[in-house]
Amino acid sequence: MTTGKINVSVENIFPLIKKFLYNDHEIFLRELVSNATDATLKLKHLASIGEAKVEYGNPIIEVKIDKEGKKLHLIDQGLGMTADEVEKYINQIAFSGAEEFLEKYKDSAKDSGIIGHFGLGFYSAFMVASKVEIITKSYKDEPAAHWTCDGSPDFTLEPSDKTERGTEIILHIAEDSLEFLEDYKIRELLTKYNKFMPIPIKFGTRTEKIEQKKGESVAEEDKDNIFTEVEVDNIINNPNPAWTKQPVDLTDEDYKDFYRELYPMQFEDPLFNIHLNVDYPFNLTGILYFPKMSADIQMQKDKIQMYQNQVFVTDNVEGIVPEFLGMLKGVIDSPDIPLNVSRSGLQADSNVKKISNYITRKVADKLKSLFTENREDFEKKWNDIKIVLEYGMLSEPKFYEKSGDFILYPTVDDKYYTLAELKEILTSNQTDKNGKLVVLYASNKDAQHGYIDIAKEKGYEVLLLDSPIVSHLIQKLESDNENLTFTRVDSDHIDKLIQKEDTQISKLSEDESTQLKTVLEEIVPKANYSVQLEPMDSTAAPFIITQPEFMRRMKEMSQSGGGGMFGMGNFPEMYNLVVNTNSELATTILNTSDKSAQEGLVKQALDLAKISQGLLKGEELTAFVKRSFELIK
Repeated sequence: MTTGKINVSVENIFPLIKKFLYNDHEIFLRELVSNATDATLKLKHLASIGEAKVEYGNPIIEVKIDKEGKKLHLIDQGLGMTADEVEKYINQIAFSGAEEFLEKYKDSAKDSGIIGHFGLGFYSAFMVASKVEIITKSYKDEPAAHWTCDGSPDFTLEPSDKTERGTEIILHIAEDSLEFLEDYKIRELLTKYNKFMPIPIKFGTRTEKIEQKKGESVAEEDKDNIFTEVEVDNIINNPNPAWTKQPVDLTDEDYKDFYRELYPMQFEDPLFNIHLNVDYPFNLTGILYFPKMSADIQMQKDKIQMYQNQVFVTDNVEGIVPEFLGMLKGVIDSPDIPLNVSRSGLQADSNVKKISNYITRKVADKLKSLFTENREDFEKKWNDIKIVLEYGMLSEPKFYEKSGDFILYPTVDDKYYTLAELKEILTSNQTDKNGKLVVLYASNKDAQHGYIDIAKEKGYEVLLLDSPIVSHLIQKLESDNENLTFTRVDSDHIDKLIQKEDTQISKLSEDESTQLKTVLEEIVPKANYSVQLEPMDSTAAPFIITQPEFMRRMKEMSQSGGGGMFGMGNFPEMYNLVVNTNSELATTILNTSDKSAQEGLVKQALDLAKISQGLLKGEELTAFVKRSFELIK
């Protein structure tokens, strides 16, 4: 038996590991299973190139709990270690077995899927164990070895009678970590971190019913039962998840099945998916799914799972996946992402930035192809994906550059245009006095119904832009399209648009219009309303309230988080009162000599207009209702 001290650069590395190396103690299981997978994949590679003269077979990794003995066992059938290798890789912690292996076989091992965490990862076992044993037999024809350490730098190394190739690690679970002897806890961790490891992982057994063969010997009491129950290994992982396969080998149903495997509580199928697959200048695979989106951006985040060679790393992909795609679901897998690194370290990593840029480009290309190949289907899905894409336009310059090829602008009549198509339509009709194209839009089809009707009667096209970030989006579009201006349909667009040839002529003379405006300005509160007279169709509403577009937009942006950006937090409530001079009410108000009756007509009409904008509240609403009942007595 050999005894000695582990060759480390500090007096005792174990308290350091337990306190600082990992933030979460549960990571130990991920590390040990990763090492077992690593050892198995290494053997597979050596066997494939003829360097290991062994039968690779169908190895598995087994995790067993000995609750009575307070032990946790991890058993693999990988390449194992000789006593000298235990001394080198376990005791001399400065060495990394994986790094040395990769250096030696760097050409042939390029695609072997080796995880490469043998070394420090093993010592994470001491976060939960008071003593750790390694019983290992190498694939080489050498005696097995048994290594034991109680968490101090002292260890023992002696021969073992183990006859089967591979390694068994025995963790004597510490008193403060007994939760790791519970079946539910180990199953939870294996499912979380190792659900898609490339080697099958056995944890316990399960019973399966199998049909008995004809002529099979059956117990008398079971003769009427054509099925029999047998115990089989309970393999809890999927070693060959969809993202590790080529897109040509997968059907639409395969992608949907994998989505259900990732999100078993998600009952709706995704709208479509994007399969990522690149090997230069970095390695990355994955599948991103577009689910139906809600307007609540925050609720959608943290649904993408990040893996490193099929080992779960995190579902906080900020800095790795572009922020706007954080609202999607799916998997990203890259060996170029370190398993243990700080968030600031990830954001500063050059590979991470390249990965983020690649994903942005790949998603944009996929969206363009979906739009081009089946525009009708793309339009049907637009309302379920628009929030993600609009957010991407605002947050990712590279995505914005490509967005013109597939971003849609729907109308209130369910027609869909690209920006280029929209400009062509507006050129002949909707321009202002400066020659700019005026895009009229509604943010709420029901609330702005009356205004939409007025615009449509004039022959104007009205978009429906109802996402919560629309005010920021149109600001961006206007800044990048000098000849374009957006105006909400209930704002002061009447002054901006060049009137068509069939514009209504006022029934009131110039003097009558002046008199009417004087009357109105004496009654309508000057602090909140600017009175404007406009000849419209006699069937149009007599009083219409609009809001100056600039003030309305600045107010919206401040409410959605943009106030600090402009240095403005509060905006005055300023509106335009547009009075239809061709309405009967306008004539009636003008010709009413009784000042009290005249004032009553104006206040009633103003309140009705305020209701249409949701501006009549509190005492004013109560007074209006009371006054209305008086009028209909």
